[in-house]
Amino acid sequence: MKSRDIAIAGILLATGAIVRYISLAVPGPIVSNLVIAFYCLAVILIVPTFGEAVGIGVVAGILCALISHSVFPPANLVSEPVGAVVCLLAYMVLRGRTGIAPGAATLLATLASGTTFVLIAILGIAPVILTEYASIGLFAMTTVPIVVVTAAVNAVIAQALSVPASRALTRGRER
Repeated sequence: MKSRDIAIAGILLATGAIVRYISLAVPGPIVSNLVIAFYCLAVILIVPTFGEAVGIGVVAGILCALISHSVFPPANLVSEPVGAVVCLLAYMVLRGRTGIAPGAATLLATLASGTTFVLIAILGIAPVILTEYASIGLFAMTTVPIVVVTAAVNAVIAQALSVPASRALTRGRER
């Protein structure tokens, strides 16, 4: 990966981390993960190799795990690399075929990442917090709508930012 691509990924991951950190002001054990929108944007702009996409996801997972107040932060260490790879694969299939490729790839990546997070969180927290009053079904019914809404928001963000970000990067290459 070129140093320019590393800088782009770093800036977008930092932006996502700042947005995620600010979102911690929202009370509750589960919050939406807008970091995904920004690492998907990095993947879309750079179109890294498979291994590089995994690396972007790992860095995003570490950031999310460190600044999370979700029920099981370590789940981010797996869910974010999954999201980055899904974004790369979906974008590579969709680019050139539709103008909404960035939004669609981000939507699919967020759904994959969120579903992975929920499944890992269920495995990680089930023995600890589930009682006769709380069930896996209740946890899933609470988290799945958050994943779906976050996926839609992330898709809009990535779609809206992809064109101006791409133009800014193209302008930088002309100099």
